[in-house]
Formats: sequence, structure tokens, C-alpha cells
Amino acid sequence: MISGHTKLIVHLGYPTHSFKAPLIYNPYFEKNEIDVVVVPMGCRPEDYPAFLKQVFRLSNIHGALITMPHKITTMTLLDEVSTSAQVAGACNAVRLTPDGRLSGDMFDGEGFVRGLLRRGRTIRGSKAIIAGAGGVGSAIAASLARSGIRELAISDPSAIMLHGLADRLRKHYPALKVIIDLADPTGYDIVINATPLGMNEDDPLPFDVSRMTPSAFAGEVVLSKEITPFLAAARARGCDYQVGTDMLFEQIPAYLEFFGLPITTADELRALARL
Repeated sequence: MISGHTKLIVHLGYPTHSFKAPLIYNPYFEKNEIDVVVVPMGCRPEDYPAFLKQVFRLSNIHGALITMPHKITTMTLLDEVSTSAQVAGACNAVRLTPDGRLSGDMFDGEGFVRGLLRRGRTIRGSKAIIAGAGGVGSAIAASLARSGIRELAISDPSAIMLHGLADRLRKHYPALKVIIDLADPTGYDIVINATPLGMNEDDPLPFDVSRMTPSAFAGEVVLSKEITPFLAAARARGCDYQVGTDMLFEQIPAYLEFFGLPITTADELRALARL
């Protein structure tokens, strides 16, 4: 039940028809009697800079979830952003600080990292390779760097995106070894597909899986199917793995912490979601 006391978390993007967050957050809020609601709001790119500022003037606003196409634009509209958001070059959560400043963070990568850790994998001192330096790949790279990864190899068809991410990683994490234009997973502990490859059955694999060691961990970001061809090949090789939706559910507890709300587990969120 929404009342005059209910706090709003606005979900900003355009278009809104594919939004999943309300179907995950709101059942959790309802079950646990947390008087907060996530509300989708479709905002066109040309209206977004002015609208973001205005929506945070509402007296019952609690925060904002930011999705495409606004994640990059948001970076220029805030008073402060986390290191993870700076490395990723994008922001997907905004809150109002007690002194009235707009503060942003990025949690796509945090969800991926939490999933790894929950499976008992070690990140600090390990080596990871990522295919894709776009929004989600950059966010995962930022969170891996913050978690102490020793070496990170990145590939992407866009030289601008690839070099931009590498430069930001080197600036904020000078001790991290960053390798670009490498797609050979040989010797890497964590192998991540952060590209759309796998959404279609005839897509090529992002890596030569035959060069992965069976002890390597395979990570996927594609949400449209649970076991993509990449994960199927890695599983057949004996690798442990994480499906794309794991990242989605694992990041929500981090969002709840950011917004100062009662936290829960990814398992409870999965059980309650009305997807």
C-alpha cells in the first residue's frame, strides 16, 4: 500500500517496458513492510539533465536507479561520484546526502564480484580477462580492481572504449597490471563475457574455451538465457560459472546498503521476485 509516508525510488530510463527492478524490489519491500516503492519513470534523453535535478526536489524522494540511456550522462550531473563510477565512466544509482548533495555510484560490477565471492572464489591476487569494455564490462573491471585483482586483460572492438577504460584503471589503480587487446584466456583465473555474444545461438564464442583451464571461473552478463553457449562450453570443460541473472540479483543488496535500507540476500530476492 502506497501512502503519504511512502518513500520513492525512481527508476529512470527510456523506454521503460523492459524494466525488471520494480518486480524485484517491490515484492521484497512489501513482504518486509518497508515503506518504499520503486517507480519506473520514462525520461527521454533530451529531458533527462533537467528532470534528474527536479525529481530530487521532491520531499518524499529516497533515491534513483539509473538505466539506459542515462548512465553516462548522469556522471556530469552529480556533486560526487564513487571511484567505481569514475572507472566505469557511468553511474546507475543516485542518492541525496544529508547536506543536499547528489551522490552517485555504480553497482553492476559489484553484483558480479559478490556472486564470485559467494561461490568461494578468490579475487585478491588473481588474474581476470574480460571481453567487452562497454558499460557492464567497465563496471566489472572497476569492481574487480577495487577487490584487489592483480592483473586484468581487456578486449573490445572499440579502441576508444578500450583505451579509455585502461587509462581510467591505471589512473585509479596504478599497481594493477592492465593488458589490452588480449582475448586468449590461457592462465587466467576468471574469464568474463561482458559482450552481447550469446544472445543468439549462432553468435561466435567470446573466447577460445579450449584454452581455459578447468579451474578457471566463467562469468556471463547475458540475461536473455541462463546457459549461453559460452557457459555451456566452459561447463563442459569443468569450469565453475556464474549466469547473467546472478549479477542482477547479487547487486541489489549493495543498492539497498547505498540507499540505507534494510538489506537481504540474493536468494530471498529470487524467491520473492515476480519476473
